[in-house]
Amino acid sequence: MRISTTTLFEANSSKLSDLQARMMQTQQQISSGRRIQTPADDPIASARAYEVNQARSVNEQYATNRRNVKDSLSLEEGALQGVTSLIQDVKTLMVSAGNGSYSDTERKFLATELKERFDELLSLANSNDGLGGFVFAGFRSDTQPFSKIAAGAVYNGDQGDRMLQVSASRQLPFGHNGSAVFEQIMTGNGTFAIDAAAGNAGSGIFSPGVVKDVTALTGDEYSVKFSVVGGVTTYTVSNVTDGTDVVPAPGNPYVSGEAISFDGLQFEISGTPADLDSFSVNPSENQSMFKTVKDLIGALEAGATGSAGQARLNNALTIAHGNLDNALDNVLTVRAEIGTRLKEIESMDSSGEDINLQYAETLSELQDLDYAKAISSLVQQKTTLDAAQQSFVKISNLSLFNYL
Repeated sequence: MRISTTTLFEANSSKLSDLQARMMQTQQQISSGRRIQTPADDPIASARAYEVNQARSVNEQYATNRRNVKDSLSLEEGALQGVTSLIQDVKTLMVSAGNGSYSDTERKFLATELKERFDELLSLANSNDGLGGFVFAGFRSDTQPFSKIAAGAVYNGDQGDRMLQVSASRQLPFGHNGSAVFEQIMTGNGTFAIDAAAGNAGSGIFSPGVVKDVTALTGDEYSVKFSVVGGVTTYTVSNVTDGTDVVPAPGNPYVSGEAISFDGLQFEISGTPADLDSFSVNPSENQSMFKTVKDLIGALEAGATGSAGQARLNNALTIAHGNLDNALDNVLTVRAEIGTRLKEIESMDSSGEDINLQYAETLSELQDLDYAKAISSLVQQKTTLDAAQQSFVKISNLSLFNYL
């Protein structure tokens, strides 16, 4: 069979190009360290590597979300640490305000200092997250959460707690709304709250009280009214909710500091109540810590003239002390939640790093090059290409004219 010169050249040229391409592919693998340069090199391994890369990208996004949550929680913790210190400072001022030797002028000095503390508390409640948003605004992060009003402050945010996906099966809140932190503070001892009527003329002072029998609690409102006849003081306890007398008229003899108990509640009233003086006993309800501080400022500015004035001040301090204790407990509870979440994030970060390591090992097995094998192949391909080129040169020079 005759082979034309053109066919000979085309066949050898094609073979040399193929050898050259294979060698270049091996060189690219060696330079990149990757066995797979295109999906055609290993379709099954390429598909698997794509899946692993996708999973790794998702895991890295979870890690980014955890960093964002951690940063936000750290900002919130910093603000609440300031709130904790502020409440403790206010409680210290309250102790000073209860000093019987203080004059009204000195108490007004304390009220002035409390006004500064109030503004500081408002500033902490309106803490910025550093990105143009507010820490305690809930979902309305672009809205300043609290605005100052005469009675304290009003909340402009919502009740939402923003959350981020931090793992395949876990979402974490990265903050608390301002209402939960600063407004949902129970009054009194957390179950019931006592207050003196504004018109009381005597020196009766109440204690915060305790719950003696949870099963006997009714959740009703009560009124303790005093009567002074012929120098003898008695009291009557009425259920305001249903209109009945719990401690019926003509009442019980009053003894200063002696426990008054009914429907699972117990508290003491000391001092000398005047005729028709009364005290209310109501279920605890939510009150913002801003109102607590404002009420305390008002009590200090009102002065404490005479025994009745001193009793009003002491009762106001008792109320403020209980409310601030509850506020502090609430803030510490929120801080404990933050600490728990930060601890959980640390655990998730550790697990995420382990997962990333597994993904890296899987990708290495699928994609990474065996250098020893690749270099051996390159040497072999180079030798084959050199031999083919030399053979082609010799074959291409064959001609009958060389033998004539």
